[in-house]
Amino acid sequence: MNSKSPEAFRTISEVSKDLSLPQHVLRFWETKFVQIKPIKRGGGRRYYRPEDVQLLKGIKALLYNDGYTIRGVQKVIKENGTKKLLKKPSENKIFTESQKDNNPLLTENTISKHAINETKRKKLINVLDDLMQLKNKLDNK
Repeated sequence: MNSKSPEAFRTISEVSKDLSLPQHVLRFWETKFVQIKPIKRGGGRRYYRPEDVQLLKGIKALLYNDGYTIRGVQKVIKENGTKKLLKKPSENKIFTESQKDNNPLLTENTISKHAINETKRKKLINVLDDLMQLKNKLDNK
């Protein structure tokens, strides 16, 4: 972040730059996560509280790093509340770490061997969607 106090409110452009996310993504997330409530001032300007910024960081980590969908993050928030997401991102691994702990086949070595980048992940999701559509067409015949 910049030279502002940690307790200072941030504009959408400051939060966007800090999280490396486009502003429209932040606005979209406001519609999907009712917990994000920036204060709106004259002309519709948004000012994010420090808690909003921490929550956005937690949401971003779950979506981008841990592979959650928006609906999945909504479920995590519904089940666990926002307090765990307000922690530092390094402490937020509680959601994925517990899943790894329950599966003895997932060790650090197997996870890193099978890790893929975001581009490949999106391509695989598109292929999966295509396959599901084809399967539905075949099932309907």
